[in-house]
Amino acid sequence: MPVWHSRREGWPLVDGLEAANWKSRLGWVGAVPLAALFLVSGVWKVTGPLEAAARIGELGVPHTLSLAAALVAGTAETAGAVWILVPRFRRWGALPIGLSLVAFMAWFAVHYGALRGADCGCFPWVGRVVGPGFFAEDLAMLALAVLAGVGAPRPAGARQAMAILATVAVFALVSYGVETRQPVGAAAPAAVTVNGQPYPIGRGRFFLFFFNPGCSHCAAAARRMARLDWRDSTVIAVPIEQPQFAGQFLEETGLRAVVSTDFRKLKRAVGYTLYPYGVAVEDGRQKARLTRFDAPEPEATLVRLGFAH
Repeated sequence: MPVWHSRREGWPLVDGLEAANWKSRLGWVGAVPLAALFLVSGVWKVTGPLEAAARIGELGVPHTLSLAAALVAGTAETAGAVWILVPRFRRWGALPIGLSLVAFMAWFAVHYGALRGADCGCFPWVGRVVGPGFFAEDLAMLALAVLAGVGAPRPAGARQAMAILATVAVFALVSYGVETRQPVGAAAPAAVTVNGQPYPIGRGRFFLFFFNPGCSHCAAAARRMARLDWRDSTVIAVPIEQPQFAGQFLEETGLRAVVSTDFRKLKRAVGYTLYPYGVAVEDGRQKARLTRFDAPEPEATLVRLGFAH
């Protein structure tokens, strides 16, 4: 036996340090890839909660809960990704990440028949199709979370960890407030294109309704708005995708509107974020933008503004 092996016998402190180092290396192996994935995912949700909410809504989550789900998930993922990179917070970071993965798998398992083949929308810019491979990937990430937690030292510094969580939560709420602020008085384009011709919107009341003909949430909102008395207001429907089906959408929902294909022109001018989306324009000025399309909105706001009755 080599001499250096024999000299180590009876040195429990050295053996303990090497065991701790080995566990620490395992912890980093699990923590780094998870931190990268969930930091990107969480930051995307907290900086764009309306888009994240729409993605979540497309997965079958009720639209009344999708925004809260986006804010909570984004906050938990971002804080978890930061925590898991700090050894003394690592076990705390592995917990929300692991629970998120379990929740994702449970949701997609329950709704597998309806969502099979769809993009899960779990991580931005990463197309993940719901199928057997999806569950295998999530199980692999769950294993990394367990590895990170097992290889971490005992948690410490609860006050600092909670400060990180609070900071992320406040940022998420501020981001939501910025996205939903009401730009009163901003100028609207002088005209939009309807049937290939300029359609002036500088005088009178107009409601620009941005929608996707294939969006069930948009259709439900359109059916409710079809029951309103618009009187001297004009609805201008602006399809985001598949403009060839805009007429069929209006016919099926009963919403009386003219169709404009000027989405690219209007997008920046009216601060468009995500369909369904609406902008109330009066005498060439934006009165309000509407991002909530779950009853009683947008009907309540449109009535309050005098655009409908």
